[in-house]
Amino acid sequence: MSEPDTSTGGEEWELPEVPEDREGSVEVLGTAHVSERSVDRVRDRIRETRPDVVAVELDEGRYKQMQGDAPDDLEAGDLLRGNTVYQFLAYWMLSYVQSRLGDRFDIEPGADMKAAIDAAEDEGLGVALVDRDIQVTIQRFWSRMKTTEKIEVVAALAFGVAELPAIAATTALFLGVFLAPILGIAAATVLGVPSAVAARVVAGGAAALVAGWATFEVSADGTGDSSALSLAIAGGGAVGAVVAALGLGTGIASAVFGGFFLYLAGGFVTGAVLGLGVGLVLGLVTSIGGESADLDEEFDVEDLTDADVVTAMLEEFRRFSPGGAEALIDERDAYIAHHLVRLREQGYDVLAVVGAGHREGIERYLANPETLPPFEGLVGPDGGGRFSVYKLLGYLFTLGFVVFFVLLVLGGATDAFLLRLFAAWFLFNGIAAFSLAKLAGAHWSSAGVGGAVAWLTSVNPLLAPGWFAGYVELRYVTVNVADIAELNEILKDEESPLRDVVSRLFDVPLFRLIMIVAMTNLGSMAASFLFPFVVVPHVAPGGDVAAIGDLLIQGAENGLDLLVQAAERGLDLLAQAAENGLDLLLGVVR
Repeated sequence: MSEPDTSTGGEEWELPEVPEDREGSVEVLGTAHVSERSVDRVRDRIRETRPDVVAVELDEGRYKQMQGDAPDDLEAGDLLRGNTVYQFLAYWMLSYVQSRLGDRFDIEPGADMKAAIDAAEDEGLGVALVDRDIQVTIQRFWSRMKTTEKIEVVAALAFGVAELPAIAATTALFLGVFLAPILGIAAATVLGVPSAVAARVVAGGAAALVAGWATFEVSADGTGDSSALSLAIAGGGAVGAVVAALGLGTGIASAVFGGFFLYLAGGFVTGAVLGLGVGLVLGLVTSIGGESADLDEEFDVEDLTDADVVTAMLEEFRRFSPGGAEALIDERDAYIAHHLVRLREQGYDVLAVVGAGHREGIERYLANPETLPPFEGLVGPDGGGRFSVYKLLGYLFTLGFVVFFVLLVLGGATDAFLLRLFAAWFLFNGIAAFSLAKLAGAHWSSAGVGGAVAWLTSVNPLLAPGWFAGYVELRYVTVNVADIAELNEILKDEESPLRDVVSRLFDVPLFRLIMIVAMTNLGSMAASFLFPFVVVPHVAPGGDVAAIGDLLIQGAENGLDLLVQAAERGLDLLAQAAENGLDLLLGVVR
């Protein structure tokens, strides 16, 4: 079993020498990370007890960042690989919330830990950094959560700091984009919605967009940004409803969006309307919850050091996400306790300064160290042991793609048709990925690389075009940890217009890089989903989709015949081998 490293986490401090047979002790002091009272308690307790070692809930990276000594550049490979982008987003959101709490209570987050280190240095005491690396914690936290829990966490954090109009508009855009293909296909094929109805929906949506934009432009200078957005939503919605009801502009809509694209555009409008409704409900719930109590009066940050309050909060989070709580709380309790037990066994008197939420778990392990889980199980990345539906769907899509082309070949598809189909797949995926990458602010070469590999990465669940686009983009920009603080400052700006805030966000290299990766991947995913419905009918032999179906059926029949023939051939070979073997055996016996 591996042992925890009891080094100080750097060369800043040396632990004092103590007699080998001395019995050490550990006192756990629970604090709130944004509490001035906690800062005073930490200083007073260190001066009163003068322990050999002050152990703090920090890892080396966070300590260096606190001291301003963290390396500026972020590791590009770590940032772009796998789910690390989403883990970083979760870390950023948590950092933002903590920053907002620090502003509200006029204290720097982590001031309690800094005060503990400063007081220990003033008293000439040893210091130990005993927390797990934050990147490992966030990775394990993210991997242990279910997909629905991840969505709820991000939504709760995002909506918790956004006003009603922004929530409604963001939700409308999000659902509009993702529901457009589904609703468009359902309207065109399953529900059999007449094209005239789809044209009304599209015309109304276009009118709503134009009217909303005009309203926002006129009112933004005379009202607050939130009020302007509210007027834009209300005004655009009213105009759009009237246009759709009267059937105005249906001819133009039909001419601009012909065939299936008309239903696709209608799906976007319908999805946006549904998203607007969902966003309004979520926003109202958030607003009502926020207005029901004044945070400054009803919520005292000092309550976070009260055991009963902390226990109730942690149990609520545990009910929401047992896996997330295990990685974020329980594992870190055990990790920190391993270090403290080791220091105690070495004979040190230790004062451990930790967040109040960890105090109970750590003290339980200190009282019963034999219950500590193995240390090696608490370090390194973790897959969470969960079945991944996303990866399963990716592998099934890859298998389906391969089977599709194999059946076409077996069905007798011409080389010209196969080449045309492949070219369409390459171009459709490439253009979609390239366009969204450029929309996110990618350089031409970055967007070009993402588009060029989209045809391949879209059928391989282990690859993503956004990674390639992101790596190329890093030739032009440098991302660093200071970007996180800059993003937090931008998001705390409640006076600037929304479009200025968005523009400033995209000016931050880290944010733009993440958006480029996400948008490139989104373009390829959307193109892959739409390809059978939008493109295949146009490349089918003679424009007849049924002809492709016939080729697939013929390919399946031919493939089955080949399998039967191969099986028969195999049986014949086995029979011949058995006969030859029997002849040899009889020859030996004779």
